[in-house]
Order: sequence, then structure tokens, then C-alpha cells
Amino acid sequence: MRLEDVWLRYHRHGPWVLRQVDVAIGPGEVAVVLGRNGAGKSTLLQLAAGVLRPTRGRVVDRPATVGWVPERFPADQPFTVGAYLSAMGRVAGLPGPAADRAVRHWVERLGLSRFHDVRLPQLSKGTAQKVGLAQALLRPPGLLVLDEPWEGLDAAARELVPEMIGEVLADGGAVLVSDHRGETVRLPGARQWSVAAGTLTEAVPSGGPAVAVVELAVPVAGLAAVVARLRADGHQVLRVREHAAPAGVGSPERAADADSDPGVSVAGSGADPEVPVAGSDRSGTASEVGR
Repeated sequence: MRLEDVWLRYHRHGPWVLRQVDVAIGPGEVAVVLGRNGAGKSTLLQLAAGVLRPTRGRVVDRPATVGWVPERFPADQPFTVGAYLSAMGRVAGLPGPAADRAVRHWVERLGLSRFHDVRLPQLSKGTAQKVGLAQALLRPPGLLVLDEPWEGLDAAARELVPEMIGEVLADGGAVLVSDHRGETVRLPGARQWSVAAGTLTEAVPSGGPAVAVVELAVPVAGLAAVVARLRADGHQVLRVREHAAPAGVGSPERAADADSDPGVSVAGSGADPEVPVAGSDRSGTASEVGR
């Protein structure tokens, strides 16, 4: 799919939200759309998904099946979760039995089974967002467009999003995704499109793997084991130091003793090492740890 010299403004005499956008994405590619609030990220995604039409220019070679997940799912609709997803399956062109199978699959996978007969306006923001994800994936999309898909999701559902993106890519689809939470670090190899002042630029690949730095608070008693495990998993341990954890981490007792754990700074490829965050033993010294 290509956006060819695309311009957009919402009113005839209004300011240009996007100008001279010329960019393409192919099968098996994922692009992360970055930019400040109000820069035009959502507008770009809506143009790609076909929700908006360009004021000038054109969008060509858009896949026949597009999955679109807006930042906020429109839950003010008089349907139950099950009825809405079944209807969306038919809109996507799935025959009745195939639509039913697809609905069952995504309801179970996204933990929506107990909400099957709940009306959409009664859902929390996070649960409504899961319904939005499900409807976009009932039929395997050639293009999946996600606007802040992690917003409001619980931890288990956040882990599923990169999996679902990977499955779309493996099937030859393309994915566009925006994110301000830093979750897209889980998408190694993604292209980066930045929107600023109405224009789009693409970051030039550095040639090296994407790296994120993560700080972890761990109990002193298990420090050596944690460091060894991180190294064994391929992460680089930058340093170990006496660390004051944020007051909001852990239990109230943990917050009261927030300066009790050493901090471990880790550079890795974006994977989340399963390292405990709680503990109350005191660290006597701070030391540097090399690889």
C-alpha cells in the first residue's frame, strides 16, 4: 500500500493536518508511527485504514481486508459483545459458521467469555478495547492498523498484542501501529515513521539491533542469581547500584522501605526478564557490573 502525495485538512479553509505524505508499506512489514499529541498520527492511520479520504493525493494498493482499531473503541452501541462480533464477522464477509468460529476463538483468546452477553456500553475501557481488537482480527487482515492498541489493556492482553501483530506479519499482512507507552520496543525490526508539523519522515535504520534500557529493583539475597540469569538470556547488565524504588511499586510496606533494594540497569532486546521486584534486604555498597 502506498500513500502518494497525500494532503489532508478537515475543513476547506482549515490548516493542513498532513502535507505531501509519500510513503509505502509492503507485505510482512510493520511500521511504528511516532509523534506528539496532535501531530497527525491518528489522522495518518485513518487515511491508511480508509476511514478518511485524502483532500489531495491518493492511497493505492490498499489490501481488500483491513483491520482497524481506533484509540477508543466506540462502545455506545446497543449490542452485546457476542452479537456485535457476530455481526462484524458477517460484515467482514465470513459465512455464518466461519463467523461463529472466529468469534469463539477471539473471545476465548482475549478473555472475553464472561462478557459474551454483556452490552457494549457496560464494558470498561480495557474490555471494550479487547472487543475492538477482536473485531479487527475476525478475518485475517492484509493490513492491520492499530491506534494506541495497548491503552487500557491489562498485562495479559498487552502481552498478546505483539503476538497478534507477529501472526499478521507471518501471514503476509502489513501492520501500522502508534504507541506512546513504549510498548513497540517489543516489535524488533519495525520501521519508524515520525509525524511532526504535518509532514512524515522515516528514521534511517542504524544497522544494529534495537536496544532498551530497563532498571529493576531486586532483593540483595538473589542479586547474583538475577544477574547470572539476565546474562544467560543474552542481556547486558550495565551496572548494579543502591536504588530507591518509586513509592508506588509493590505493597504499602514496600513503599515505606522504598530505598532498601539495589537497582540493576539492563540493556536488552526488548524482552521482559521475569525478575522479582519486591524485597526488603539492604544493600551495603553499590558496584559496577560488566558483561
